[in-house]
Amino acid sequence: MTISEKVAYLKGLAEGLDLDTEKSKEGKLISVMIGILEEVALDLEDLQEVTDELGEEVDAISDDLSDVEEVVFDEDYEDDDEDFFEVECPTCGAEIDIDEDVLEAGVVECPACGDKFALDLSDEEEDED
Repeated sequence: MTISEKVAYLKGLAEGLDLDTEKSKEGKLISVMIGILEEVALDLEDLQEVTDELGEEVDAISDDLSDVEEVVFDEDYEDDDEDFFEVECPTCGAEIDIDEDVLEAGVVECPACGDKFALDLSDEEEDED
């Protein structure tokens, strides 16, 4: 039973007692108190609705923030669907990002020193097995 339903029940009980709200001090007091309780119950219901809506919005923002954190803080995140690999140039030691097409060709040209070298992936394949 909600608070509004409880207040409505209390109001019904007071009306059933047939209290004189015009002349009786106690009747006036009870009538005013029930009126205040009705207002409080309505305000509580409004606050609950707003709280539920805010909770849903916070959940949505939290999900969006998780996506942003993944992009910003995850080093393995790539914006497009291509896979890139890092290799080190045997001549100058520069780190080179290569994609699958270069990997299939088997020959890489270092942009730093211009040296061309073949890729040997035999060590990586053995480590993965």
